[in-house]
Amino acid sequence: MFENLSNNLAKAIKTLKGQGKITEINVAATVKEIRRALIQADVNYKVAKQITDDIKTNALGKDVLAAVSPGQLFTKVVSDELTKLMGSEKASINLNGKPAIILMAGLQGSGKTTFSAKLANYLKRQNKSVLLVACDIYRPAAAEQLHVLGQQIDVEVFSKVDHKDAIQIAQEGIEYAKNTHKQVVIIDTAGRQTVDVGMMQEIKKLQDTVKPAETLFVVDAMVGQDAVTTAQGFYEQLHFDGIVLTKLDGDTRGGAALSIRAVVSKPIKFIGTGEKLTDLDLFYPDRMAQRILGMGDVVSLVERAEQIYDEQEAKKLSQKLRKNQFNLDDFYSQIQQLKKMGNLKDLVSMIPGMSKIADNAGNIGEENFKAFETIIFSMTPQERAQPSLLDPNRRARVAKGSGMPIQEVNRLLKQFETMCQLMKQTQKGGIQHMMKLARKFR
Repeated sequence: MFENLSNNLAKAIKTLKGQGKITEINVAATVKEIRRALIQADVNYKVAKQITDDIKTNALGKDVLAAVSPGQLFTKVVSDELTKLMGSEKASINLNGKPAIILMAGLQGSGKTTFSAKLANYLKRQNKSVLLVACDIYRPAAAEQLHVLGQQIDVEVFSKVDHKDAIQIAQEGIEYAKNTHKQVVIIDTAGRQTVDVGMMQEIKKLQDTVKPAETLFVVDAMVGQDAVTTAQGFYEQLHFDGIVLTKLDGDTRGGAALSIRAVVSKPIKFIGTGEKLTDLDLFYPDRMAQRILGMGDVVSLVERAEQIYDEQEAKKLSQKLRKNQFNLDDFYSQIQQLKKMGNLKDLVSMIPGMSKIADNAGNIGEENFKAFETIIFSMTPQERAQPSLLDPNRRARVAKGSGMPIQEVNRLLKQFETMCQLMKQTQKGGIQHMMKLARKFR
C-alpha cells in the first residue's frame, strides 16, 4: 500500500535544494510536487491543499543543521504533518461493559464479516472471551461464513437459522453471552447503502437497542476517495466511534487513509493488511507516516516478530550465519516464518531501505512462495545444503524438475543471496538487541 505515493513523495523531496535555510524559493516546487502526489493518491483536494500549506508554513525558515540536509529536515516536517493529518496518536478500542458490545457497520462488500473474525481473533490473543453474533439476515450464507471463520479461530458464533429480525438476534446473542460469561460481543451486520432509508433505520434502531460500547465503520480502502464520501454520508445518519480500513494490501492509492480522519473527524482504529485472519494491525498515525516516507516501521515489525520468535531457533540461525552455513533449507524455514508474520510487501515497507533492496532483487511477494517452495524441493538434499553447487547444468535440471522457467530458479537464488546479506546486517546489531531497542519506543 502507498507504494506510488511513497515513490512520488521521495522524488519530490529529493529535488529540494539549498543550504542554511529552507526558503520559500527552494521549497515552492517541492510543495507543489507533494500536493500533486497526494492528489494522485486520491487524497481529498481540500485536505491535500491544507496539509501542503501547513508543510510550507512549518518548514519555512527552519535552520538546517550541519549534519542534516534540507531534504532530511523537510522529510521530518512532512512526517509530522502526515501524522497530524491521520490523527496524531493511536486510538484505543472501548471495551467497557459486561459484556462489551462492538457493532459493525459499513457498505456491502467492505469486509465486515472477515474483519469481525479478525477482531475476535485479535481480542482472543489478549485473553478475552469473545462471542460473534451473525445479524446479517439478507446476504445468503452470511451466517454460515461467520461460522466457518469462527471455527478457524476457535471462537463461538451465535446465529438463528431462518430468523429475519436482526434486532432480536442481537438481543438473544447478548443474553447468551451474559449466560456464558463472554467478555466481548461482536455483532456482524448486513451491508447497506446510505440511500437505503429502511436499512439505515434498521441499524440505527439496532444501535439504540443494544447500546454498543463501540460502533466501528468498516471501509474498503480499494474504493479510494469514495470511501471518504461514504463515511461522511454514513456518519450523518449513524454516529460511529472509529473507522476500520480493510484491503490495504490491495492495489490502493492510499488516499482514503490520509483523508478520512480529516473529513469525518473520527479516528482510524484498525487496518486490514491481508486475507489471513491474523492480518490485522492497530493503526498508528506516526508509524504509517514514517512508512509512507520510506522511513520504515521497525517497532511494528518487532511486534509481529515477537509473536513467532523462538529464541533457541534464533541462536541456531545466528551460529549458522557466523559460520556461513545458512542454506536453502534454512531459507525455506524462514519463508514459513515470514508467511506467519503477514503480507510480505507490508513487512518490506517496515524495514528502512528494504524497499530499494527488494526492487533490485526483483519482486518479493506471497505469490512467489509456492514457486520457490516447488523449486527448493526439486533440489537434492546436498544442493539445498550447499547452494554453491548449483551450476548452470544443475539449475537447468531443477527448472525442468519443478516445471519452472530457468529464470525463476535464478531469481530464487538471487533472493536467497539478498536474504543472506540482510540477515548478516541484522546479526551485526543482534536481533535481540533490536527488539529491546524497539520496545523502548512503543
